[in-house]
Amino acid sequence: MKILLTGGRGMLGRTVCDELAADGFDAVATDLPEADVTDELLIDETIGRHAPDAVIHCAAMTAVDRCETEADLAYRLNARGAANVAAACDRRGIRLVAISTDYVFDGAGGGPYREFDRADGGATVYGKSKFAGEQLVRSLCPNHVICRTAWLYGKGGPSFVHTMLKLARRTQGPLKVVSDQRGNPTSARAVARGLAAILARPGLRGTFHMVCEGEATWARFAEEIFRLAGVEREVVPCSTNEFPRPAPRPKDSRLDNMGLRLAGLPPMPHWKTALAEFMAEEPELAGTEG
Repeated sequence: MKILLTGGRGMLGRTVCDELAADGFDAVATDLPEADVTDELLIDETIGRHAPDAVIHCAAMTAVDRCETEADLAYRLNARGAANVAAACDRRGIRLVAISTDYVFDGAGGGPYREFDRADGGATVYGKSKFAGEQLVRSLCPNHVICRTAWLYGKGGPSFVHTMLKLARRTQGPLKVVSDQRGNPTSARAVARGLAAILARPGLRGTFHMVCEGEATWARFAEEIFRLAGVEREVVPCSTNEFPRPAPRPKDSRLDNMGLRLAGLPPMPHWKTALAEFMAEEPELAGTEG
């Protein structure tokens, strides 16, 4: 089966390509400049030339704070880009798997959110632009799957894991980490494996949450990262208000993988298990004490 990825050189795209290739898929990674999703004619030509059986749409503007200050660009990439990919797939009868985010929910404390809960894009430009992209995918390409994930980390980063370990190398003393936000730390590799299982079910459609099981705060996540890396560093819990950002962060963006259970798809691993696997396979992340 031939799979084309947009955003194939990003953290998730790289991991998905590696995992699909290991599973015997013919994975084609495309990215800027040859596959600009905001260029309707270019992305149409790219998809047509490769003639894949399915497209995994990873390309997106994910810099949450930058989305607030560059809203037009965020919507151009996350909404219009998704529409261009969806229309190109539908014209050719190609299945589309689009990657989305927990930010489509407001995260005000109603989690864990299921696929059947109401989403509206939440309080950020990033969330609203990604939700607009979801809606365009639904309307333009009926043969689609939307996979929402969250708190991603993977080989090469950038991610919270890499940020914490860089801080451990470059600073000394306790580290303040936010403890009033909750979510699902999720391995890009676990998502890649979940996507492979979805690709193996060609008749499957709809929206699925795809996050590692269990939950954590950012502070608890940091503690586990340091423990696995062998870093002795005190994590001091603090509030979101101590680190003001242009885009408000959801307090509770936990997702429930109900869709995977209902479809009989393989369960996602617990976040601690997935993180331990990742850290064991990334020896350069260990021994980072400054």
